Amino acid sequence: MEGLEYLEIVLAFLSFWYMRKLRYDDGLPWNWPLVGMMPWLFSNVNRVHNVLTHILDRSGGTFLIKGPWFTNMDMLFTVDPANIRYVLSDGYANFHKGQEFKEIFDVLGDGIVNAEFDLWKIQRKHSQFLFSLHQFRKFLRRISTEKIEIELIAIMDHVSQQGQVVDMQDLFQRLTFDTTCMFVTGYDPGCLDIKLHEVPFSKAMDETEEVIFTRHVMPQTLWKLMRWLNIGSEKTMSHAKKVIDDVLYAYITRRRKQVSTRGNTFHNDAEGDGADLLTLYITEEDKSLGLENNDEFMKDIVLNHILAGRDTTSSALTWFLWLVITHPQVESKIQAELEASRPKNEAEKRKFFSDEELSELPYLHGAISEALRLYPPVPFQHKEPIKADVLPTGHRVHPKQRVMFSLYAMGRMTTLWGKDCLEFKPERWISKDGTLKHVPAYKFTAFSGGPRACLGKKVAYTQMKAVAAALIYNYKFKMVEGHKVIPNLSMILLMTDGLKVRITDRWS
Repeated sequence: MEGLEYLEIVLAFLSFWYMRKLRYDDGLPWNWPLVGMMPWLFSNVNRVHNVLTHILDRSGGTFLIKGPWFTNMDMLFTVDPANIRYVLSDGYANFHKGQEFKEIFDVLGDGIVNAEFDLWKIQRKHSQFLFSLHQFRKFLRRISTEKIEIELIAIMDHVSQQGQVVDMQDLFQRLTFDTTCMFVTGYDPGCLDIKLHEVPFSKAMDETEEVIFTRHVMPQTLWKLMRWLNIGSEKTMSHAKKVIDDVLYAYITRRRKQVSTRGNTFHNDAEGDGADLLTLYITEEDKSLGLENNDEFMKDIVLNHILAGRDTTSSALTWFLWLVITHPQVESKIQAELEASRPKNEAEKRKFFSDEELSELPYLHGAISEALRLYPPVPFQHKEPIKADVLPTGHRVHPKQRVMFSLYAMGRMTTLWGKDCLEFKPERWISKDGTLKHVPAYKFTAFSGGPRACLGKKVAYTQMKAVAAALIYNYKFKMVEGHKVIPNLSMILLMTDGLKVRITDRWS
């Protein structure tokens, strides 16, 4: 009988608590006894981006999601520019990615994404040096031109002539995977062909990103147990990691052998035709990086560069194209800007655009920035304080507590972008004199900010504008009737079912 009495007391308490929550419901997640806000998180995981936008808007831009008791799953979400500036810049020395981040992203090893402190400084300094080399910039321009003007256009012509439906997201992923692999390793995985066959290396990268997202919303003890048992998503991760490692070690071994056997001849060829990052890492090898005969560290560095450049660009292009297709007035303005940049005496209708021409297209640049604002390729950023701290909004944070930036929600805050924040308006990026407006990184964080701001921002914009200009100037796109566009659940913001369209040649 005593047991029943205790049960009645517990039930009465829970009923009173539940009725009180209903009475004072403010639309925010409930902090349940024992389990915290995890029931809310799991019940809304399929629409987490929009739900977080609503919560952050209702709570003034910063909200603490409580994890289960006795776990380390509390997450402070913020879109407040003052907080973001403090974490990324002013208080940068006290905020790092943390041990848990490194464990979640263990596939990246000691590369620049995971690296902290001195190891990160050395890698960033070396990467900046290599990115500035004439050989790399020359190689990048040549590969981009060949991939866009020959291979991508061949597929576009084939699809349009056959009247086929094509998934542009898949096509962009293939394009950026090929170009990024070539920029970084010098080897072409050959994803971008008319047959559009599956490439195991690319598939392994996709699987890795999906598992990394799952680890973010799952208790660490659970996914680590799954990894130990080699089951579920962790079994997928184990297989994907092996595929990635095998391919990259083969690239590194082959390139080291070529550099070693050809010596100065190989170096001279690199000077003439340009060189990929892997070749430059080997030929310009910096012993302070610990790369000499260290294939594992070299593999980590190469993988980090591929991940940083591959899906972010394809994601941005996919959302940009969808927004342009669904906003005909924007498409017309981009087309007019491209037409105006074309020499009047040019006879050919089909056209591709040089780097110099692309730099003079402010409306196209603004349209891409607007797409990045609404659909940032990396929708979340994650930091942890080294010691207890207080953010500018007054929120206290403690070591091992995640501070999360929701870049997706940030682009939808009326306090930051006005009442028209949900509208796709490239004009918001252009000043009255027709030049591009400067928007601080703490308001537009797609390329991060502070000391860890993205090194490849300029390269990414140039590549995106080259692809966008070639496609919009030369082709017309129409969405497949009934096709739904829904954000997926992954560390990269892609479309769950791709972007299905039909294509026609503007000049045929």
